[in-house]
Amino acid sequence: MVKRWLNRYLKRKQLLAQAALEQRFIVIDLELTGLDPKQHEIVSVAWVMLEQQCIKLSQAEHHINKGVKQLDQSPVYHGIAQQDIAKGLSLKMILTQLSAHFEDAILVFHNSTLDWGFLKLAYAELGITVQPKLILDTFQIEKKRLHQQGHDIALDELTLSACRERYELPHYTCHHALTDAMATAELLLAQCHQISRGQVLKLRELL
Repeated sequence: MVKRWLNRYLKRKQLLAQAALEQRFIVIDLELTGLDPKQHEIVSVAWVMLEQQCIKLSQAEHHINKGVKQLDQSPVYHGIAQQDIAKGLSLKMILTQLSAHFEDAILVFHNSTLDWGFLKLAYAELGITVQPKLILDTFQIEKKRLHQQGHDIALDELTLSACRERYELPHYTCHHALTDAMATAELLLAQCHQISRGQVLKLRELL
């Protein structure tokens, strides 16, 4: 047990000392029926790969969970209707495909507390063991950056759209898991370049 913990600690320490922009990332977004992972469901999962500072659109994935029991009012936000659900995949199949990237890519979310909270519970319920090498959160990166600049931050200043606006990134009107995953990938790149200011940026600086 101690040896396993020590090995994990050393691997993490070595990883955090590496250059951030040389890493491989998997940027993930979910559409949900609500905000509580114990009561609500995952409607869809999307991810894009980010490697060598390039968003690999050819490797992008978007899947709808055919096991959703009750959409309630959530289609108002994500536009996924009951007929779309019927054409989806099982959540186990979707999450198995997703976790295949966990060993060689760093996970990225905008608000990991929400999305990773849902994913972690879903993996546990499906009996799938996952151990991500590292999780980055563009929400927390931006919050830390603004705090360091002495800003008082309102919650609506940390939405994905508000964060992108500060970097003059284009506004995406479509609320869709794949669009939001790509938008988060672009935001991460913008944050890295802003924080690094031409210097080598270590992964630990993004935590």
